[in-house]
Order: sequence, then structure tokens, then C-alpha cells
Amino acid sequence: MVKLKLLMVLFILPSSLLLAQKQDSVQPYISLIKKNIYADYKGMFREPGGALNYPYITPGSSAYANDLWDWDSWLSNIALRQILSDVGSEKDRKDAVQYEQGCVLNFLSYTEFDGYMPILVAKKSDPKIIKPKNIYETNMHKPVIAQHAAFLTRLNNGNAEWLREQFSLMQAFINNYQSHHRHKSTGLYYWQDDLAIGVDNDPSTFFRPRGSSASIFLNCLMYKELKAMVYLAECLKLYDISKEYDQAAEDLKNAIQKNCWDEKDGYYYSVDINLRPVTNEPSIIFGQQFVLHSGYPRAYDCLIQRIGVWSGFMAMWAGIATPEQAKRMVQENLEDKRTFNAAYGVRTLSKIEKMYSVRASNNPSNWLGPIWGVSNYLAFRGLVKYGFDQEAKELAVKTIQLFGRDYQQTGALHEYYEPDTGAPVLNKGFQNWNYLVLNMINWYNGSKVVEEF
Repeated sequence: MVKLKLLMVLFILPSSLLLAQKQDSVQPYISLIKKNIYADYKGMFREPGGALNYPYITPGSSAYANDLWDWDSWLSNIALRQILSDVGSEKDRKDAVQYEQGCVLNFLSYTEFDGYMPILVAKKSDPKIIKPKNIYETNMHKPVIAQHAAFLTRLNNGNAEWLREQFSLMQAFINNYQSHHRHKSTGLYYWQDDLAIGVDNDPSTFFRPRGSSASIFLNCLMYKELKAMVYLAECLKLYDISKEYDQAAEDLKNAIQKNCWDEKDGYYYSVDINLRPVTNEPSIIFGQQFVLHSGYPRAYDCLIQRIGVWSGFMAMWAGIATPEQAKRMVQENLEDKRTFNAAYGVRTLSKIEKMYSVRASNNPSNWLGPIWGVSNYLAFRGLVKYGFDQEAKELAVKTIQLFGRDYQQTGALHEYYEPDTGAPVLNKGFQNWNYLVLNMINWYNGSKVVEEF
């Protein structure tokens, strides 16, 4: 028995030493990241002015100096709260509230009961033309406004009174999505076009026919948005409304699992809904009148787009994947170095896709392979949620090394990076969701972690 215990100690010791060595190797990067972010984070704060009626948060680089963006402000806020939790005083935390809530209130100030909410409000925007002529034929604010509001309400111990008067506008926003951006046959939500879809040139949507892409990215966001509406309605004691959103969320989850999961590849994909309708209208063909394909019309409502886009991992972030599915996603996709697994994180497009490219572009921003801080973070959160702690640690380390080396070599962060060398590609000084590396650091070090709703 003594010999057995000794062998066990000898076996465990090298693993412990290896882990300790890895932790020691990233600590200088962690210190450098913290030093820079703690010093610079207030550069994201903007005062009201121009088209913006409330204080707000910007992505914090010269390219986005005075702009309020939808999912950027939400995720920047998650990082901001981690900073304030780490080093902020009580006054700092209190002062930040007006900028945080202002992001939500600015968007709601341009929302009417038709439910249209803009994606972007720039300081120089003309308030008279922020809304397009046909609000149902173009994209609008990504479904993150309720998530942002729920995050802030939870920080406020569940007090949502700051939002009560505007909650009906948030309901109108959801109603707009449900009535005009949802495919009835599948129950999935779709992009109207490829304008400002967040992952700008995702091949599942980019340059494809209008209204054809039921994006996995969009649907995962909407599932979490509906759950946030459940929470906000409960905080406002609107319990019947809460139940309606809870049912809508469950229906969407089932629709995503049914239509977007690919058993062949063990992955969640966007789907193509651009199919001709099944009809009983007769046609004249070969000189005869008959109903084309009437003997065996299609019995499916969409087609899976087997394009390896990182946003499939958002099914784990959103809690939509089953445990068995999550295991396959990690083992068969996240860990595959031929596809997503790169030296500095998760490639935004699988390397074996023909469209793969890491060239610099800002119109659109390039998501055809480069590493983005936000995709690393959301994949990381999914790993944590499903208990893949070792994989989460590895992804955290890669992200820490990526940003630590960028600070070390250039004195700033960038918008996106080359996957295998970590070389910055574009937009020096980009802050935004890159600051979520702090949330990853805190989890990695076993410290208090601020999480999105």
C-alpha cells in the first residue's frame, strides 16, 4: 500500500508542476494586461451630446470614438463591471451606472411601438433619418437589449424600476422580431440582409439572398434575450408576461435543436430557409397541365449550411446544446487543429473552408478566420457552463498570451489577430469586448468573476 501511494504521488507531481509552470508563465502577461486595462478603461465613457441623449459606452478606439453600438456596448459593460469589481471604488461603481444604463436608454429613446431599434447611434447621426423607410426589410438592433438591461438590473439587486416606463418598448422590439424576422415553418429567426450582422462576413449570410439565413448566431442571442425578458418581467411583477416569454424561449430552443444540430458533424450550424414554397398550383410542362413534384413534395423546411463558423459554439454559451452534443462539439470541432483550434484561440472560420482568409478589412470586418477576443470569450463561457474546465483553461491561457504579447510589443490591443502567430491585423487601440480577458483571468485564477446575464 505504501508503494502504491508513492507511485500515485510520483504520477501526480509532474502534472501539478506542469500546471504551476503554465500559471507562472502567464502571470507576467496577466499583470501587464491588468495594468493597461485598469489605466485605460475610462476611455470608453462618453457624455451625452448630438444624437445621444444619455451618457454611454463606446468601443473605445479612434475608429469608433463616438459611436454607440448594440452588442459592443453590452459586452463592454460586462468587462467594465469586472474592472470595477477588481479595482473600482464605491464611487467609481456608482458613477458608472449612468453610462451603463444610458446605453440601454439611448437605444430605447429611438424605439417606438413598431418595435424598430437601431443597430448604431452615432453622435453625428441625424435623429430624423435613424429609422429606415421600411423597417421590416432590413436588420435592426441585435437581440441583446434585454440581456444588457437584465445584467444591470441584477447588479441592482433585481430592481428594474429604472426600466418600467420603457419596458413596453422592449416588448415592442421583441414583437417586431417575432412578427417580421421569424420563419413560421421552422420557428427560427433570420437576418433580412447582411447589414451589420455582428459577424460581418459570415458566409452563411454574407452576400446571400435576402431573408435566407436563419443564423445560429442570431438564434442563440434571441434565446438568451427571451430568457432575459422573463427575468425582467418577473422583476417588474408582470408574471403572466413572464410566462409567455418563457414559453417562447422553450419553443425557440426546441426549434434550434431540431433544425440546427447536425448529427453528422456534431455541431450547430445556420440553416438556409430560401426554399421555394410547396404549391398545388398546376403548371404547363411538356404540353401538359399538372402539379410539379406532387408525387413527393419536400417535407423539410430548411437545409443545414455546413459551413464551419465559430458561432456554432454559441449553442453552448446559450445553454441550448445537450450535454452529449456539447461533448461532441468540443471533441470533434473545438479541439480539431485542422479547423477551429489555433495557437491563439478559436478561428472564426474553420481553416479547411474555401473562404478562409485572415486579410485585413474593415468594411466588412473580417470574420473569415482571424481570432477575435469576443469569439474566444463566448466559446470560453460555453466551456465553463458545460464543465469543460481544462479546455476553458487552455483557451483562457491562449487569450491571455495573445493580448499580453500585443501589449508587450505594441502597447495596445487590436480588433482581430492572425490565428497561428498572434500578429495583430487591424485597428490599434481597440478596447471593447477585448477587455473580457479580465473575466477570463479572474476565472482562471479562481477570483470573483462577473458574468453576463
